[in-house]
Amino acid sequence: MRAVIIPEPGGAQVLTETSLPDPVPGVGEVVVDVAAAGVNRADLLQRQGHYPAPTGAPDWPGLEVSGLVSELGPGVTGWSVGDRVCALLAGGGYAERVAVPAGQLLPVPPGLDLVDAAGLPEAVCTAWSNLVGVGRLHAGEWALVHGGSGGVGSIAIQLAVALGAHVATTAGGPARAARCAELGAELAIDHRSTDFARAVDDATGGRGVDVILDLLGAGALAANLGALAPEGRLVVIGLQRGARAEIDLGLLLSRRLSIAGTTLRARPAAQKAAVVAAVRAGAWPLLDDGRLRPVIHARLPLAAAGDAHELLESGDVFGKLLLLP
Repeated sequence: MRAVIIPEPGGAQVLTETSLPDPVPGVGEVVVDVAAAGVNRADLLQRQGHYPAPTGAPDWPGLEVSGLVSELGPGVTGWSVGDRVCALLAGGGYAERVAVPAGQLLPVPPGLDLVDAAGLPEAVCTAWSNLVGVGRLHAGEWALVHGGSGGVGSIAIQLAVALGAHVATTAGGPARAARCAELGAELAIDHRSTDFARAVDDATGGRGVDVILDLLGAGALAANLGALAPEGRLVVIGLQRGARAEIDLGLLLSRRLSIAGTTLRARPAAQKAAVVAAVRAGAWPLLDDGRLRPVIHARLPLAAAGDAHELLESGDVFGKLLLLP
């Protein structure tokens, strides 16, 4: 099969298309013939040498795919050859085929384009597990989603709205903020010209938000804590502005705030299966009535993976980029 590998850490030009042996499904696994693979910022970090694949996972990038089941491994039930699926991966999605634990598969609904479905697994599992699981977001609460124009952010806005929450989000530039508003955000903040904490304070009458989904990390920590309502929850899923910062513990104590940090890729297969099961039960029905849809910026050939990485790094992408074998 054809796949895109990372021979050595570096810029987008190091991504190399090559031929690899076809995957063989192990116990509890299926092989998926890939229709499309999602491109994520974690792929950029892996290419740069900062985010290696977990032990036992393929060492070429790709954390989500869509396609057709082509082989079933021993012990697999509930799936058949030919099923339309999308899948959460630990790696290896930039390829024509991939082996994946059956517990990390999700069915692609009949009304959803099979290729576009590749933009869902990583984003929906990340957004749902953190907004609902860790953040305990409920109807009527306020959620702040940083990076609403990104792959995770564009899904998180839709999920929070579907849950009945009020949604604020940040994006770079008025046009991107306007598109976030079209996804359902009541408050779409251009972070290049507006202080998000002040905008949140104004929108909530000084109360603050209940949950923040944050990919910025250290550089936004103080502002995030200041934007939280009493008993607010900050959930950190990225470190785009650094990993180390001081915390005002007095603020945490006086307002009963909590901070959590999560990653998804390195979790054991059983934990990933639990996340996928929760997504299938709670979020997947939203696809049927149109309240949740993948947001696709562009489709590119698998051989153009380097171009996709450069495009994502440019900051001009809204939603997801997909690679097609």
